[in-house]
Amino acid sequence: MSDVVNAGFPLLTATAAVPAVGAILTAAVPAARRTAAKWLALLVSLGTLVLAALVAIRFEPGGDRYQLTESHAWIKDFGVRYELGVDGIGVALIALTALLIPFIILAGWHDADPLETKSKRWRPTQGFFALILMVEAMVILSFEATDVFLFYILFEAMLIPMYFLIGGFGDRAHAGTDENAAAQRSYAAVKFLLYNLVGGLIMLAAVIGLYVVAGNFSLTEIAAARASGELEMATNTERLLFLGFFFAFAVKAPLWPLHTWLPNAMGEATAPVAVLITAVVDKVGTFAMLRFCLQLFPEASKWATPAIIVLALISIVYGALLAVGQRDIKRLVAYASISHFGFIIMGIFAMTSQGQSGATLYMVNHGISTAALMLVAGFLISRRGSRLIADYGGVQKVAPVLAGTFLVGGLATLSLPGLAPFVSEFLVLVGTFARYPVAGIIATFGIVLAALYTLVLYQRTMTGPVKEEVRAMPDLKVRELAVVAPLIALLLFLGVYPKPLTEIVDPAVRHTMSDVQQKDPRPEVEAAK
Repeated sequence: MSDVVNAGFPLLTATAAVPAVGAILTAAVPAARRTAAKWLALLVSLGTLVLAALVAIRFEPGGDRYQLTESHAWIKDFGVRYELGVDGIGVALIALTALLIPFIILAGWHDADPLETKSKRWRPTQGFFALILMVEAMVILSFEATDVFLFYILFEAMLIPMYFLIGGFGDRAHAGTDENAAAQRSYAAVKFLLYNLVGGLIMLAAVIGLYVVAGNFSLTEIAAARASGELEMATNTERLLFLGFFFAFAVKAPLWPLHTWLPNAMGEATAPVAVLITAVVDKVGTFAMLRFCLQLFPEASKWATPAIIVLALISIVYGALLAVGQRDIKRLVAYASISHFGFIIMGIFAMTSQGQSGATLYMVNHGISTAALMLVAGFLISRRGSRLIADYGGVQKVAPVLAGTFLVGGLATLSLPGLAPFVSEFLVLVGTFARYPVAGIIATFGIVLAALYTLVLYQRTMTGPVKEEVRAMPDLKVRELAVVAPLIALLLFLGVYPKPLTEIVDPAVRHTMSDVQQKDPRPEVEAAK
């Protein structure tokens, strides 16, 4: 292969480079110019959104599988290349990431303002927004990377800024009242880092093993060699390599029983950072299952499917049951996300076009709906200073707009028809039922439980008598409405017209189905008597 491919404008590189450079510039803003740092970060995120839109516009759903490709020699002695390319699934997730970051920045506008007790020499604001932009750059590049080693570096490197966002800029709901708040944030950050580092180290061993077997790290070359029969793997070798990759992705996703870091991380992080975790960073795990596990190890993927379906079902029911019993608003949303990721993984490994299309749509729709619910919850918590459900009541009487947006976010979480998550959840269930009817039936219990924890949460916080502590609670402000209103509008639009997403995603799903040599089961219709 030549050292340079696609000598035109490197659009994919630019889409990741803009937030990376923006992060450096934001961090360099003088300490006294906190507001300037915020505006710079917001403008950089909007510029990234424009570039992501250009990627979507230039992408041709009926064209080559990987488009806008770039390939440059990097570490020649080891066959490592800076190799990028996007398929429809990558385009959808890049668009999701670029869309959510401006809302995350706006929602966290005051989350990193210095506390009275902090040293004036400390510059938390610049660091907070710089770290968010750095995470955005790494996540976008991971959706573009078609070199396995490059993807691994990004997969691990994004843990560092996330560690500081969780541990250094935690939730202030207990600031000044809870002596253990700093220790809890530190515990959550370390747990997040250790879980994901262990997964990454196991993946590194599998990456090295793949290189030994294939002789290079290029996803496209290895997949093409496997499809043509030029590269054959022993059955046990393929299964071991698959398990190494899948374990790391299951930690990131997160899949039961590797999920326990998520409730701690989301509970102790600020609401915008919690959205960054579950709506953006965790999608790298499920995306990688589609791009790397199924494409590189098709036979091992089919071999592991029954066990993975069982784990996904446990995630769906277990996460929903724990969400029902939560007393903490943010931890409730975290356990709900674990349940939703179970649906996504089940759809991926159902090995049907409906299931995989639904899983990809679910990644996007879950990101939007969770962002809407969690950010409104963050606005609510910042007003009351508590994450406990029992500390609220009657909010809809004093802050009706806040309560209304909270309700829409909750209804999207339970996949109400007419809102975007319903389409994806329906496709996942249809696709699963077609091949695994028992699993499809069991998964529907997750929908019932979702309705329970969502409606009970709304009832306990928003309805009933007005508690004295919330009587003076202000309604949503202009900045907060600018965060929530577009997300709700998008949930409504994609709920009634998902075609813009399905047109991009479906061709990529067909390629994935071809990788694993699977066809959709034909419906069994009893002959008329």
